[in-house]
Amino acid sequence: MKADLIALNMNQKQRPNRFGDEVLIFQRLLRKTEYFQNCRKDPISKIYLYYLRYRLHRLSLTYGFTIPRNVFGPGLSIAHRGTIIIHPEVKVGENCRLSPCVIIGTSPTDNVDLVPKIGNNVFIGPGAVITGNIEIADGIAIGANSYVDRSFLEREITIAGSPARKISEKGQRKVFGRATDILRQKIELEH
Repeated sequence: MKADLIALNMNQKQRPNRFGDEVLIFQRLLRKTEYFQNCRKDPISKIYLYYLRYRLHRLSLTYGFTIPRNVFGPGLSIAHRGTIIIHPEVKVGENCRLSPCVIIGTSPTDNVDLVPKIGNNVFIGPGAVITGNIEIADGIAIGANSYVDRSFLEREITIAGSPARKISEKGQRKVFGRATDILRQKIELEH
């Protein structure tokens, strides 16, 4: 959660406002649910997990997010409220920034659930659609309204278009900072 807070440019001690901090409220509940699902196995925690899953489902419906548990690595940053649909089998690395109206899932022509694998430090612009059994390398910036249906294995580039193609040598590093790198630096300074 610390990396997520850094990615959202929020203070760890700052309490989210009920109105205006919907993304932070959703992400905190998502990470709390993941924690109880993955780390806590006692009977009371299992009961609490059902409650957390119910609350997460209700928030998902309210905010328009369909983001399953255990899909994103640390440093997730959801830019704004808006429809985001992610297939439950997708795996995304650390420091991913999602914009509104993003869809990541299976290809309409696939008979099997073959989903994308997205690397670390990826920026996904508004309206991007990423489908099929593809791989997105580390450090890629995906432009707005792009349709990505093939793999891009070259690191630190920008892709855009429908269908997507490489348009620039500038990657995600030029778009925004990497929350997990900042968190590691803070930890090193403390020790």
